[in-house]
Amino acid sequence: MPTTAPRPGSHLDGDVLHVTVPAAPSAEAVELCLPGEGGERRIELRRSGDRWTGEAGGVSVGDPYGLRVHGPWDPARGVRTNPAKLLVDPWARRVEGTVTSLEAARPFSGTDPFSTRPGDRDSAGSVPHGIVTADLEPATTARPAVPWADTVIYETHVRDLTKLHPAVPEELRGTYAGVAHPAVVDHLVALGVTTVELLPVFAHTSEPSLLTRGRRNHWGYSTLAYLAPHPCYASTPGREVEEFRAMVATLHAAGLEVVLDVVFNHTCEGGADGPSLSWRGLDAAGWYALDAHGRDVDVTGCGNTLDAASPLVRALVLDSLRHWVTTMGVDGFRFDLASTLGRPHGGAFDPATPLLGAITDDPVLSQVKLIAEPWDATGEGYQVGGFPPPWAEWNGRFRDGVRDFWRGHGPVSEIVTRIAGSSDLYWPARTPAASVNFVTAHDGFTLADLVSYERKHNEANGEQGRDGTDDNRSANHGVEGPTDDPAILALRARQARNLLMTLLLSAGTPMLLGGDELGHTQHGNNNVYCLDDETSWRSWESPDLVDFVGRALSLRRSTPALRRTDFFYGREDTDPDGAAPDIAWLHPDGSEFTEPDFHHHDPTLVVRVDGDPALLLVLHAGGAPVDVLLPAAFGDTAWVPVLDPGTTTGAPPTTDPLPAGTVLPVPAHSALALRASPRSA
Repeated sequence: MPTTAPRPGSHLDGDVLHVTVPAAPSAEAVELCLPGEGGERRIELRRSGDRWTGEAGGVSVGDPYGLRVHGPWDPARGVRTNPAKLLVDPWARRVEGTVTSLEAARPFSGTDPFSTRPGDRDSAGSVPHGIVTADLEPATTARPAVPWADTVIYETHVRDLTKLHPAVPEELRGTYAGVAHPAVVDHLVALGVTTVELLPVFAHTSEPSLLTRGRRNHWGYSTLAYLAPHPCYASTPGREVEEFRAMVATLHAAGLEVVLDVVFNHTCEGGADGPSLSWRGLDAAGWYALDAHGRDVDVTGCGNTLDAASPLVRALVLDSLRHWVTTMGVDGFRFDLASTLGRPHGGAFDPATPLLGAITDDPVLSQVKLIAEPWDATGEGYQVGGFPPPWAEWNGRFRDGVRDFWRGHGPVSEIVTRIAGSSDLYWPARTPAASVNFVTAHDGFTLADLVSYERKHNEANGEQGRDGTDDNRSANHGVEGPTDDPAILALRARQARNLLMTLLLSAGTPMLLGGDELGHTQHGNNNVYCLDDETSWRSWESPDLVDFVGRALSLRRSTPALRRTDFFYGREDTDPDGAAPDIAWLHPDGSEFTEPDFHHHDPTLVVRVDGDPALLLVLHAGGAPVDVLLPAAFGDTAWVPVLDPGTTTGAPPTTDPLPAGTVLPVPAHSALALRASPRSA
């Protein structure tokens, strides 16, 4: 009778630790390493096909453990086994420690990663290690299960969100428990967001390029262990698993989903000249995409690329994702540089690649939100619109189109298409919700900086300005950076609200960068990945945009036409006379755009969205005032102002109905949302 293959990783049964290493084909021996009298206790594992298994008694929860691999040294074939290097179990569910000596962690001798002999310095004590854990019961909290059409995402970093929050006790700031604090949860609920998207929370360590400069990776896009929460975000050392689960339960109780930013495109080991911390020392060629000379194929810009064609990678990805859903309780994932998951061996992108299919076909993962960042570090990897259902995607074209419109660039066709849900990218296989719309994200300028700087200012990163994009599509409105000029400050504030209104009232799934509602500035730095200081930490002193965001999202919730489950088609939706299409694009004089009009830049766009009630959006990016004729939607309809970015809170100065046919003076750089009054009897 066939037996079930043991699960990868370590599992404690009483005081006996069972360990399975799923593959190390070049190995001649694999050892489990545990604390022992006078040093390290080593237990040789047994080979069974492609797996190495074994057990050790006298083990307790909280004990450290690692692996050592004996075998040949042939880096030109990607074989870098070196028993002097203590390795983290890829399936470890807790880890401790960090890299304190890059020299000790490197598997090769000297400075050449292709040297003829391995390095002999023992890395124990200089590298992280796994921690023995007990098996946990599945998460039991009720999931909010927010429909995609109603989803509003709030992207944030665990530490940055609460590090400076005055209402969060100091010992909880910057932790999972801090995110779960009532003051933070109340803020998120009051804003009207539905889904908290956390920057990487998998255990991570800094990549070699940062270690050599004495810096560390603050964002966490440098994964060390795919099933382990990052220990530094626990308020009590060693309690990261429990605190993460409690955070999720608290957010669920408030009706908020939790989505994790996950990094399955590369690891913290860097290129061939980097350390052996886990995968490289077990089976570099089995985990990474390598060229014919044993060098890493790098389509991520991070030194290495996990190979989407590898059965090992597929097994780890699926086990990791299932673990975070079933045991840790999360509601979905945003996949960093997701195009790499569709590029077997680092080759051409294929949306039908087995790894992508395995994720969407999985009975557990198919029930949660799946969001792709549809690009990588190469031109070929740019695949916005290229992922199959049920994937949603970060829509970089929405970001670029909206930024361009409000700074006076680009054809009107681009902003029109983005506001309407990007049917050019997602029709007919998906719905507008597949477009995750954003104007700012962790990667790039904050909203405050987008309207205050025309170029990046990344000197604090120590890379001489080589890092971070130069394609910011921003405007400083007269002065680069800080100013006391009241006119410039007022214009910047109004432009920030214009951008937010466009984001939050467009078809698709809006994503707000956490801290934008607080006016957070990074002083022009558009890549704060290595800055764990006030540059990244959110200031709660001037929450000028909180009320505006709350009002805009309240309007979104009360307007079904903005939360569509299909695309606009120019057809009649609710008008019984068939006179009003579901959406219309109008000039200020009330005339409709014709086909040639869409191919030119126009600073003024009036959008009439049919519905019950109908909505009118006036977007005017021009530098001079303009008169706008309020159109009819249903015969003698009047329009009531409901959101005005010209005020701090968005509350219109007057809510008196304005009859159709009224000529409305619109100031320069202004927007306005109006709702149709009830139809006359």
